[in-house]
Amino acid sequence: MGKWRIAGISFDHMHMGDLLRQVDAHPEAEICAIYDPDPARMQAAIAAFGLPSEAVFTDFDACMATAPDIALLCAATADHAAFAERLATHGCHLFVEKPFAASVEDARRMIAAMAGTGRQMAINWPLTWVPSHATAKRLVDEGTIGDLLEVHYYGGNRGPLFHLADKVEVTPEEVARRKPDSWWYKRASGGGSLLDYLGYDATLGTWFLDGEAPLEVACMVDEAPGIEVDQHSITLCRYARGLSKMETRWGTFTDPWTTQPQPTCVFVLVGSNGTIGSPDYAPHVTLQTRARPEATPVPVDTLPEGRRNGIEYVLSCLARGTPVGGPLSPELSLVGQRIVDTAAASAREKRTLPLVP
Repeated sequence: MGKWRIAGISFDHMHMGDLLRQVDAHPEAEICAIYDPDPARMQAAIAAFGLPSEAVFTDFDACMATAPDIALLCAATADHAAFAERLATHGCHLFVEKPFAASVEDARRMIAAMAGTGRQMAINWPLTWVPSHATAKRLVDEGTIGDLLEVHYYGGNRGPLFHLADKVEVTPEEVARRKPDSWWYKRASGGGSLLDYLGYDATLGTWFLDGEAPLEVACMVDEAPGIEVDQHSITLCRYARGLSKMETRWGTFTDPWTTQPQPTCVFVLVGSNGTIGSPDYAPHVTLQTRARPEATPVPVDTLPEGRRNGIEYVLSCLARGTPVGGPLSPELSLVGQRIVDTAAASAREKRTLPLVP
């Protein structure tokens, strides 16, 4: 068969540029079209990938008339469900950049829209492709730390406006200029650090725990004056096996992909026979076991071809005719969305809540 034809839909999320770069680098894929109602937001991608004018659209239906095999969706979170319902009628696979949705209701709308189409939906969580976290998952699956009892997470960055695609930095002055009008800081658009980052731990944590969901959730957010969304959240989850903690932060001292801040952006996995510390982007994870209790660095795995990024992985699944799995699967991501929804409700109501169904 020819190359996979892939269309980029909406440039609300800066990760669109990263995903298009993964498409452009893949020998069996090509960018067939991009769409955004604002032409200015597409200019960087047009220049970066040499896209001809006939592949650039400000009209959604005209874009979809190019008949892509896969649509990459990078819309504002609150728009994911409506876009998924429109895209499902075009017979293409759907690749959604995290977070899954603005609510469990929207996530289920997306699943229902794709059901019966014969096409797959994948939700990309970029931390899935960080070698340290993949290594930690392997060690857990191999029983290195016994039964996994607790998953703790601290994650975030300086803020979503401090960087563009490919982690190109933005000046603080430009951040201040863009902030009042940015969807990231609008509650109705699905903004806030909780929706942006809690899904990482809620989803990857569920992956580490082989799909287990918590029984109840408690969350507190910062409620900064003049800001309608949270920039800092702390969530506690009670599982049948014990407690886990998830913390999100816009406003870390540095970005973890440049210089790890303190607190470190990290997953800490506590098992019955050991622990694993897996910092974002680290060259090694740190392992403790009962046989060797001193903290021991374990070099991270080299990710194999087909599992180095979301585009590679999804294309390898489609080529084999197998369903996407792990954090990218709608089923596992739905558990994560249920945790996020419960945490958001807990923060509003200021009380512990049972996990939403």
